[in-house]
Amino acid sequence: MEDYRNPRPAEENSNIPMITLLVLVALVIALLYVGWQSMSDDTTKTEVVLSTPPKSDAMKGQEDADLVTAPTTEMPEEGAEKEDKKASTTVDEAEKQDKKAQEEKVAEKKKEETKKVEEVAKTEKKTTEAPLKGTTFVHTVQAGETFYGIANRYHISKAALQTLNPDVKPEGIKVGITKLNVKVKAIHTVGPGDILRVVAQKYGVSKQSIMDANKKTKDITERGEKLIIPLP
Repeated sequence: MEDYRNPRPAEENSNIPMITLLVLVALVIALLYVGWQSMSDDTTKTEVVLSTPPKSDAMKGQEDADLVTAPTTEMPEEGAEKEDKKASTTVDEAEKQDKKAQEEKVAEKKKEETKKVEEVAKTEKKTTEAPLKGTTFVHTVQAGETFYGIANRYHISKAALQTLNPDVKPEGIKVGITKLNVKVKAIHTVGPGDILRVVAQKYGVSKQSIMDANKKTKDITERGEKLIIPLP
């Protein structure tokens, strides 16, 4: 007899659960491996830390000293530069002060010289303006004489002699030709007993000034001699 029973349905492929299981096992193994690696790294780090010897107090002190002194390594150089700048500034100030002092001395010296020139000019002006008293005497220029020397001989200033001789140039006088008007106190004729000392006392001048005015080298006079008595 034929079997008319319905056929048994075919079973689903049983490979799918097996693949899923394998995947799960692989994941578990991977997780275990990752955990093992992490634990191994932590163990290694711990061993390194434990194997590192602790720093001694001396080393810590040295490190602290290095930390303290490290920022100041450039300070000496900066301080030296500041000292150099300060020293340079001091030198410059000293030079300026010396230069200023020298300039002040030069200025003061020029001021004194100017003052002296002005005083001389005033003196000559007064001498020129004030008319000389006495007797006019004509002097003929002799060898070796100068305009200034003649003025000194008769005890008058160069300006006064120039005033008495306005047409004469001091540098143009000629020996035996140029005649100069000079002022003297008097012309004295030597009489009995008139020695130079007595004549000087009489006119209130020095004996040496009479000798200079008359070009005498010896204290000797002759009766009838005319002596030039210079201004005092």
